[in-house]
Amino acid sequence: MSLNLAMSVMSVAEFLLWATLAMLFWKKKLSTRFPAMNGYLVLRLVSMPVLLLLLFGQSRHWLNDYCYAAYFFTYWLVYLASAALLFFVTLEVFRAALSAFSGLMKFGEIIFRWAAVISVIVSLATISYSNRGILILPDMAFSLMRAVSVLELCLLAFLCLSMNALRLSVRDVAFGIALGFGMMSTNDFVIATFIQHSASLSSTLQLVYQALILVALGVWTAYFAVPEPARQPIVMAANSAIYRWNEIASALGHPGTQVAVHQPANAFFLTDVEKVVDRVLNRSLKSSESKS
Repeated sequence: MSLNLAMSVMSVAEFLLWATLAMLFWKKKLSTRFPAMNGYLVLRLVSMPVLLLLLFGQSRHWLNDYCYAAYFFTYWLVYLASAALLFFVTLEVFRAALSAFSGLMKFGEIIFRWAAVISVIVSLATISYSNRGILILPDMAFSLMRAVSVLELCLLAFLCLSMNALRLSVRDVAFGIALGFGMMSTNDFVIATFIQHSASLSSTLQLVYQALILVALGVWTAYFAVPEPARQPIVMAANSAIYRWNEIASALGHPGTQVAVHQPANAFFLTDVEKVVDRVLNRSLKSSESKS
């Protein structure tokens, strides 16, 4: 089997997996729980047939080779939209994982949003804007996707390290979504690094990249197909660390009860008067004792 034929077969298999994922996602009614993930699945389902059709038309020289321009703009606009949606998907997964700890969830959302804003600013600041024209679109898309990939990996690491404390099951859909995106992000970074150091293996690495994407989609298919265990009410000791942190995070941002404290204006003067009174009393006691 030639490389082009293998890539075509894997592309069709990827689209079928995306369709299966969407069907399972909607069947389990997860769109209300993860609306951004629902939008991401819709974007993939709509864009993949269009991109495959434009790619096929480019090879057949349809529309006087305008298919290449259409494919270029469609691909990178979809890439940018995917990066934007993935920011909200990671936030949804973060909320779902911390749903039992309202204080930590609200406080974590603030930190997460600031981290996302800083990542976007840093990513866009590293782009060279000098006389690039429309070619700046791929650089912007790559920078934003790199920033969201870092957030996805950080989210997966956070869930793995705090799974026991959060009472989060490995079979939870939120963890499955984070695991799939973490695998895709790792795939992006590793393959990009290998391609930079060995350009001669780019075709083989693209085949490996596509195969790992199919593996990640297979993991999602398993998570969406298997019934999710119901999350039980969390019971923890009052002196546990995560309970204290949740209470502290819940208290942040609330003004609390104000107490008025009245302090005498002439505190130093009254202190001196008390000392004088003590001296007078001591003298009087001594004089009475000597007379007796």
